Amino acid sequence: MTSERFNWWRALAQVLGSIEAVRDGRAMYVLLAAFAGAGTALAMARGALGQGQLPWAVLEGALGLFIAFYGSQAAGLLLMDRALERPPREVVDAVADALGVAHRVLVALLVLLLVGAAASAVIVGLFWLCGLAVVGPWLYALVVPLTVIAIGVMLVAGATVVGPLTGPIVWAGASSWGTVRQVANLLRQHLLHATALMAGLSLVTGLVGGGASVVVLVAGRVMAELSVAILGVTVPAEILMGGLLGHAVQAVDTQVVSPDALPYIAAANVGGGVVFGLALVLPTLVYLRGVCEIYLLLAQRATAVGDEVQNPQK
Repeated sequence: MTSERFNWWRALAQVLGSIEAVRDGRAMYVLLAAFAGAGTALAMARGALGQGQLPWAVLEGALGLFIAFYGSQAAGLLLMDRALERPPREVVDAVADALGVAHRVLVALLVLLLVGAAASAVIVGLFWLCGLAVVGPWLYALVVPLTVIAIGVMLVAGATVVGPLTGPIVWAGASSWGTVRQVANLLRQHLLHATALMAGLSLVTGLVGGGASVVVLVAGRVMAELSVAILGVTVPAEILMGGLLGHAVQAVDTQVVSPDALPYIAAANVGGGVVFGLALVLPTLVYLRGVCEIYLLLAQRATAVGDEVQNPQK
């Protein structure tokens, strides 16, 4: 008996439903804290680099990447709990669990990267053979379509399965080697499904990010104009909006900005930075919840097909 066809509408609806992740307060808190910590560390690294302190810049840059990576892994664990309808763990437990299992993501990605490097070496070897005097041009006629297809598949696989779904597989409880095997199974059985679902998730994430940006810009402009009018300070509205755009105003022209506006500019940098972080967190939450849903959909599909193969009369 043949397996049921993939229910595209149900799958896409479930992926689109990932927008509800913006209501997950614990995951939002973890991501905000991670982004704030990583941003602070990277800003310190940039300052140290500007002062010529390269060792400190490298150390602080590495700390920023560490915070961002493990913070996103902790948020992923919380969102996977929601997707699996498990009792959500506490924030402290999520951070501790991320510190204990997130290395599996790196190990699995390293193994998959080595596999990709081996495939790339084969492609390079084929091009080397095409340089032979007699058979080279004839062989090149076969190598061109083969390598184009192979490179295209590798790019699609990396963008739709290896990169996005390695984390969710670990968050669901797989070991490093188990993650590699599951990625291989998804590539073999569900590359097309994953590509289509990731396209839908990218659309949703882009809409959330774009919508958040528009709201922040419009509301920020209104806030800045009202601030200038009500506070009675002489300052261009764009300066008060600097934090909302992700950059702090370090120096101002005192001929344009009145001295009494400087404390308000500093406060706007801090408050605007919080809003900027929130605008980044919202699409990130949707994306992380979406990749969890995509993995679970494809894993359930693979399990159903496997059961049917083992029990064809069922």
